Amino acid sequence: MQPIKPIRVMLVDDHRSVLWGLEKLIDGDRPRMEVVGKATSCAAAMELAERISPDVVVLDLDLGGENACEIIPVLVNGGGTRVLVWTGMRDSRAREQSILRGASGLVQKEEPAETLLRAIEKVHRGELWLDRSTTGRIFVELSSRKDGAAPDAEDRRITSLTAREREIVAQLVADPGADNRRLAAGLHIGEHTLRNHLSRIYDKLGVPNRLELYVFAQRHSIKPLAA
Repeated sequence: MQPIKPIRVMLVDDHRSVLWGLEKLIDGDRPRMEVVGKATSCAAAMELAERISPDVVVLDLDLGGENACEIIPVLVNGGGTRVLVWTGMRDSRAREQSILRGASGLVQKEEPAETLLRAIEKVHRGELWLDRSTTGRIFVELSSRKDGAAPDAEDRRITSLTAREREIVAQLVADPGADNRRLAAGLHIGEHTLRNHLSRIYDKLGVPNRLELYVFAQRHSIKPLAA
């Protein structure tokens, strides 16, 4: 059997004692995941992420007065890095903006340690980690936005999808609450194959995550090609 490849986690928090505790927690879950870097500021986080390309960045939104929400698009940057917000902020608007900017999930600091570990694993798989109320509010905002892309550009994006990719999108729309395991089973493919398909679909349609893919597909009524 091939050895388990750990999830490479980067931590961003302006409190070094917090970083120390998070590192102990995550490294204690080896070989499933390990800490590969730590940063205490926005500038340091962007530089480190570019250099080490972590799988998941656990990001506190308030970095000594800096709004870390602003750097989420840079951390994601169309690559394989996922951002998981880990915050004590009560401002629901700030938390929602972090998802709209490309974060894949959000964990409150008062939640149990095991919740953070599960969330890291889920977002690494390409899934979202959000509570129901946050998901609902973000969905409403995304649905109400006017799409800035020209209709012809939208059509070109959609027609670039293969028949299999359209089938995957349709399955996601039919069962939006499904995790990758259930979605893959319904499509009779493996989870790794599904993740590869989803990454290509995100690139083609210009969406950062499953939530925006769902909204895009609903808005444009993407359906499987007729046999």
